[in-house]
Amino acid sequence: MLRLPTIQKALANAAQLAKNNVRTTTTAASNLLEVFVDGKPIMVEPGTTVLQACEKVGVQIPRFCYHERLSVAGNCRMCLVEIEKAPKPVAACAMPVMKGWNILTNSEKSRKAREGVMEFLLANHPLDCPICDQGGECDLQDQSMMFGSDRSRFLDEKRAVEDKNIGPLVKTIMTRCIQCTRCIRFASEVAGVDDLGTTGRGNDMQVGTYIEKMFMSELSGNIIDLCPVGALTSKPYAFTARPWETRKTESVDVLDALGSNIVVSTRGGEVMRILPKMNEDINEEWISDKTRFAYDGLKRQRLTQPMIRDEKGYLVQTHWEDVLTRVAGVLQSVQGKDVAAVAGGLVDAEALIALKDLLNKLNSDTLCTEEIFPNYGAGTDLRSNYLLNSRIAGVEEADLILLIGTNPRYEAPLFNARIRKSWLQNDLQVALVGSAVDLTYTYDHLGDSPQVIKDIASGKHPFSKALSQAKRPMVVVGSSALQRKDGAAIHAAVSSIAQIARSTSGVPEEWKVLNILHRVASQVAALDLGYKPGVEAIRKNPPKVLFLLGADAGCITRQELPKDCFIIYQGHHGDVGAPMADIILPGAAYTEKSGTYVNTEGRAQRTLTAVNPPGMAREDWKIIRAISELAGVKLPYDDQDAVRERLREVSPNLVRYDDVEEANYFKQSAELAKLGNQQLLADPLTPPQISIKDFYMTDPITRASQTMAKCVKAVTEGAQAVEEPSIC
Repeated sequence: MLRLPTIQKALANAAQLAKNNVRTTTTAASNLLEVFVDGKPIMVEPGTTVLQACEKVGVQIPRFCYHERLSVAGNCRMCLVEIEKAPKPVAACAMPVMKGWNILTNSEKSRKAREGVMEFLLANHPLDCPICDQGGECDLQDQSMMFGSDRSRFLDEKRAVEDKNIGPLVKTIMTRCIQCTRCIRFASEVAGVDDLGTTGRGNDMQVGTYIEKMFMSELSGNIIDLCPVGALTSKPYAFTARPWETRKTESVDVLDALGSNIVVSTRGGEVMRILPKMNEDINEEWISDKTRFAYDGLKRQRLTQPMIRDEKGYLVQTHWEDVLTRVAGVLQSVQGKDVAAVAGGLVDAEALIALKDLLNKLNSDTLCTEEIFPNYGAGTDLRSNYLLNSRIAGVEEADLILLIGTNPRYEAPLFNARIRKSWLQNDLQVALVGSAVDLTYTYDHLGDSPQVIKDIASGKHPFSKALSQAKRPMVVVGSSALQRKDGAAIHAAVSSIAQIARSTSGVPEEWKVLNILHRVASQVAALDLGYKPGVEAIRKNPPKVLFLLGADAGCITRQELPKDCFIIYQGHHGDVGAPMADIILPGAAYTEKSGTYVNTEGRAQRTLTAVNPPGMAREDWKIIRAISELAGVKLPYDDQDAVRERLREVSPNLVRYDDVEEANYFKQSAELAKLGNQQLLADPLTPPQISIKDFYMTDPITRASQTMAKCVKAVTEGAQAVEEPSIC
């Protein structure tokens, strides 16, 4: 029971706290400025621009050069508005408001200013709207209708500008360019590549690359979305469809482990293009070139018919009834311990749980993933061991990042863009242990020896001091570093570093330090469902029946298996796994099914069906469900809702869509890691993807894409041109 003085003291503290809150609120309110937009009063913070103030009251100001995520240029002048009693219009995007201003957005002076600007912009613009790929999505078209005049006073000949060849992805028609410089600012600020710029002055100004070269960036396609006119458009998409002809489906990208939100545009059962969908927590409004342009791989090298290997050793097409009966018969003819399965990098959670249930009913638990993860101490039993625990958006709160054995620029381009953003805006300190690579920002290279990690953990390395002084540090280790023979030792050392950093005074208790950056979309869901990372268990006990579910990374070869091993391959592309199979079951790609994927931070998201699977291909979980019925071990679900209910039973976080369940037990994991006797090797930490050339082809879809093949060729030729300079 509390004594009276204690209660009085608590009440006094509460009163003081309330008084402080009132004072803080009053002070914050007193700092606000009152301005008027077309006579409507609004309170804004100091430093707010006229354009932002207008948007707060719902007044849309036209603009071409201004973009929320880029620096202010103020060079298109389309956003001119009148300030009452001011001698001339002001650029709304660059002018901070002052107390008492009355902003007139629709006055005669504002309308005349916009008409004049539009007249200048159209003076040299070609009249090719009917054949322009930007038609229907053109800001210049829309704003000239809304804010322009119905006549022009310019009778001179229009200026013509030569088109630039900046690679196989972005098509340029530079006569249409209005010099808004959005592409230049994106390249230098977000992508970190200073390839684009302006040359000439006045009427001779041009946007280009100074010397003709490829725009060498993994985010180059975003300048297509940024361009307000048709100067920069998509080369693969050119003249294939109009935006009003396509059906748009919101979905999730699976070509890396970030889970970028996308919009799939389709027409006539074919994917025509892929665009970004805004998600502040993951990809903001950008997507990588691989996500945007690899869609043509979805219709090439596809498996559309069930196939079976005949007596001569050839794969021949057959019917579903025959192939499913054969698979069921094979599974019934062997014992459970002689059956194993490997899941690939593009598999959805529904297929993973169906395959797990099927093998469990056959008394087998040899379920593996292609990606290796060290299985020591707590291993994959604790989610904190294999997640990007600080989250993708958490990079913007961090003040120090230690990258270990990873090249985020090509393993997760949008995560790297977040790091660059924080490096530019928040003075983020970055350090790297591994191969020295161009990450588009400066960092402290601590070396490529694994011994550096051990020295940091023991406090011997000079970087340990910077780590101990950080308030919100992040340690990011690449999944490729954990696939080495000493992956367990690296993970143990990294866990120790993270635990020491968490225990430092000043680091908030809720702040997570340990982060694993995965490279494939299915890995986190597979680990959540209890799959064993890596195929070492299969190598030690070779099975008589091996089920490859989209396994195309070449993690296990035919030579490593017994000659009489029966291989079943289920997937959507005839890539690495299909040629070694005895039976092929055609599955659906990510745009052809509604599937659950979990990204590297543990966020569950769903793809939606944009097109139907080609030919006789079917969704993966449905194929496995049919096999189970014929094999006499019928799975207890008949529709997708029942499958997801089963997911909820096994791992509830898999159906809590767009929610990140925080992982814990970091301390216990670090203590268990110390029990092992792991030894670091002397081999340098070299991530497998160390160049942009390797970025374009990492999975069956991108390897089947002609656009990605053109990118590899262009990068190779560009590298050769740099190595062999021309003789003047």
